[in-house]
Amino acid sequence: MREITYLAAINEALDEALAEDDRVFLMGEDIGLYGGGFGATKGLIEKYGAERVRNTPISESALAGAAVGSAMTGLRPIIEIQFSDFITIAMDQLVNQAAKIHYMYGGKATVPLVMRTAGGSGTGHAAQHSQSLENWTAHIPGLKVVQPSTAYDAKGLLHAAIEDNNPVMFYEHKLSYKTKGTVPAGKYVIPLGVADIKRLGTHVTVVATGIMVGKSLAAAEQLAAEGISLEVIDPRTLVPLDTKTIIQSVQKTGRLLIVHEAVKRSGFGGEVASLVAESEAFYALRKPIQRLGGKAIPMPYQKELEYHAIPQLEDILAAARHLMDR
Repeated sequence: MREITYLAAINEALDEALAEDDRVFLMGEDIGLYGGGFGATKGLIEKYGAERVRNTPISESALAGAAVGSAMTGLRPIIEIQFSDFITIAMDQLVNQAAKIHYMYGGKATVPLVMRTAGGSGTGHAAQHSQSLENWTAHIPGLKVVQPSTAYDAKGLLHAAIEDNNPVMFYEHKLSYKTKGTVPAGKYVIPLGVADIKRLGTHVTVVATGIMVGKSLAAAEQLAAEGISLEVIDPRTLVPLDTKTIIQSVQKTGRLLIVHEAVKRSGFGGEVASLVAESEAFYALRKPIQRLGGKAIPMPYQKELEYHAIPQLEDILAAARHLMDR
């Protein structure tokens, strides 16, 4: 066990997958000698060559289409779309092709592709390069959606995604790349659909995704000094979603706070809230469910405005105190 960055954990998983399975190959813009937009593929073209680490033209639609076709013929492509905003250009291939083919072919064809992409704000990339669109793809039957928050989770979940015979959307937050965590050397797999309780608590269940997991843990640490105990749950995968862990936690605490960076309106928090409202956990609720999400505005470029466009530590603290009538 050693401490490495989230970015290094992604790179290691890709390296191990390429070494283990000749069917695995990478495609994306500038992923070769340049090492990808954020450096996730650095050093891989030197080890595996341009046939397996393929630079592509600036066409996300062509990239996704080539991945679907190659996956149907038995290969296992991993594609990189530099910013999650640009999945909009590839939506036909992802939503109408990749997600539907296994069903439309009566189970005779599979599409084992992974689409890696970087999302989220905090880097000053403005409105066209800072969106959190994971909820879009979570809405589509046939796509699995992964959103790791730590280096450990990123490596183990990426291996699980690569081995899955379904198309997997793999969302990485840009601010997470430089964060460090304890990660085993060598391959390990974290099953999709298994949430992680990042901190046990008794008063409030916090379901947080992506970058909001760290902020929620920071809030939990601060609130502990005030006698408020937060249980922080990271779903890790939106599809499949570990509903059992969430429901059991809410039954224990009687309070639920959901936090994500994506716009609150029609965000994944509404899905989690309805899940609890439609379950036996509803009868354990002592207070109405609270949701925190991004404001319904294009992401500002100006740093101070960008900061206020999404939930921050102080917002989580205020929401938790409200749930406790503090």
